[in-house]
Amino acid sequence: MKKKTKPEVSIIIRTKNEEKYIKHCLEKIKSQKFKNFEVIIVDNYSTDLTVKKAKQFTNKIVKIKNFKPGKAINDGIKASKGNIIVVLSAHCIPVNDNWLGNLIKNLNDKKVAGVYGRQEPMQYTSDVDKRDLLTIFGLDKKVQIKDTFFHNANSAFKKDIWKKIPFDEKIPNIEDRLWGEKVIAKKLKIIYEPNASVFHFHGVHQNLDKKRAESVVRILESLETFKKDQTDIKYKDLKILALIPVRGKSITFDGKPLIKKTLNNAKKSKLVTDIVVATDDKETAKFARLNGAKVPFMRPLYLSKPNIKLLDVLAYSIKSLEKQKNYYDLVVILGNTYPFRSDDLIDKMILKLLEEGSDTLIAANKESRGIWLANKNEVNLINEPTVPRSLKKQHAFITLFGLCCVTHPSNLREKNIFNKNYSIYKINDSLNSIDVSTLKKSKIIEQTLQRIRTK
Repeated sequence: MKKKTKPEVSIIIRTKNEEKYIKHCLEKIKSQKFKNFEVIIVDNYSTDLTVKKAKQFTNKIVKIKNFKPGKAINDGIKASKGNIIVVLSAHCIPVNDNWLGNLIKNLNDKKVAGVYGRQEPMQYTSDVDKRDLLTIFGLDKKVQIKDTFFHNANSAFKKDIWKKIPFDEKIPNIEDRLWGEKVIAKKLKIIYEPNASVFHFHGVHQNLDKKRAESVVRILESLETFKKDQTDIKYKDLKILALIPVRGKSITFDGKPLIKKTLNNAKKSKLVTDIVVATDDKETAKFARLNGAKVPFMRPLYLSKPNIKLLDVLAYSIKSLEKQKNYYDLVVILGNTYPFRSDDLIDKMILKLLEEGSDTLIAANKESRGIWLANKNEVNLINEPTVPRSLKKQHAFITLFGLCCVTHPSNLREKNIFNKNYSIYKINDSLNSIDVSTLKKSKIIEQTLQRIRTK
């Protein structure tokens, strides 16, 4: 009886409901000119015909219940006999019969830890994914000694290397990139081999799946190669304006304008470089100057009419400052009727806007109670009041523009603060959001403002 030859290569294919592609994939593998291989299916309990179709080509089926990509590969390798491991996605189909030979030949070099091949889009792949595949996987072979990019949709590596550096079994994706980081750190090389090509249904970014993208970024940013050097964002070099619009006289308390609270908030900021009060009232202007603010212009009377939009006032203010050659990187808009604003709120919001790259960041209260939106004779419910807050899938946010809004000067100039990339800064301390201008009776105002003395 002839003794079976030990396979040189073990091909690991991870599956979950891949009956549409698995047969095409395995047929193309079977037709390869390089024949000394075995195929191992690692299946995440498919509910379709994936496993039945796969069994027409291989009897080596490994089951995995709690799927993580790294664990699936590790489990497959543990069941393997080959000295070389090839990992191929079930929806990847080798382009020609030389795919396997071209993929593994680079592993003859002892300094090469792994090889990944080209991925070409299928005819019906989405344009987004086609763009990704065509731009990432080019026609030139690459030898990577610093670049840690590696892709397990179409890859090969030595089992001896894997024994020293197995795949991470905890992360939900890009286990290949993390592995690439580790082998490059060991002074090994990664090869990109364009002649080992497969057709791939989707791209590396999964048709712009947002949740997947967020997960990928978090993992990448944890790697040494991609850790951010925060010194490249020099907050101290930014010119940041605190702009406080005031129409008429400021509300007073204990004989002092309430604007003083807002001025103190702005002065305590470590990031604000200039404080400007835009007012039409001479007494308010004088008080502002005495308390550390600038009043480089007086607000025209036509901008103080009851029906005037605040955006018109803000646009006028920033244009007036720029005419005087005062140019700013960011503008913090502060109303003068929020006496309980936290001293650290301004800087927290500035940093959040800079870190997330928003055009505008506005303070807001999360509202879980029922909200109706009235439009002429129609009243529409937009937030169901009878559903328990813990079960609600949607929540409303009440913006607090006067509490704090951070934006770019161009947005004020163009009067389009909320037409671009804006985001919300959730206020957790409800005391912050008290706007005394909404309290109609003076006694209520006085009672509310009494609390200032205890702060």
